[in-house]
This record gives sequence, C-alpha cells and structure tokens, in this order.
Amino acid sequence: MAGNDWKNRLGIVYSTNPSFNYNATKESEESETLNTSQQKLIVKIDRRHRGGKQVTLVTGFTGKESDLEVLGKELKRRCGTGGSVKDMEIIIQGDFRDKILSILNSLGYKAKRGN
Repeated sequence: MAGNDWKNRLGIVYSTNPSFNYNATKESEESETLNTSQQKLIVKIDRRHRGGKQVTLVTGFTGKESDLEVLGKELKRRCGTGGSVKDMEIIIQGDFRDKILSILNSLGYKAKRGN
C-alpha cells in the first residue's frame, strides 16, 4: 500500500474505468548543467522581504541544483559572508555585486550586472 499514497496523486483527474492503474512518474527531471561559457548569469541586489537588509542575487543558472550549490559555496567562501541557494538562485548576504561579477568572470561564466 506504500505505492497507493494519496499525496502523490493530488491534482490528478481520475478515470471511471475500473481497470485503470495510476503510475506515478517524476516529471521534474533536472537538466544537464551547461558549460560555464554558455551560462548567462545576472547579478543583482535585492531588499524586498528582508527587513531592509541587502542581499546579492545570482540568477539565470541552467543545470543541476547540486552544481549550483557548489558555485554558491565557492561564492560565499570568496566573499567571506553567509548565504544560501534557494529556487535556483544564489543568495549572498550583503552588497557584493562587483566582487561576484569579477569572480564569475574569472571562473569563465558570462555574468552581467542586473541593477
């Protein structure tokens, strides 16, 4: 009965056919990570929903979330500050736009300043 969990079937339209069998497939496959020279990253600053504090956002990464976490860890280490990776964005605490741009360009990424 472990395969008959109702939470996996939320939002599914059911058939009235008594012989119908629902097969759960995972639709959200992670795409392959593009080469660093093909990535188009945008580095911008954000203050919304953060109590007036500034964070630097790096968006536009295409690939696996594990590769994004490795890049985020490297940026946090080089900036000497905290941050996180959420929703395919790297969040760095503070205004480090220029420093992150130079780091990303030295690593071979195509990065530009957003705002």
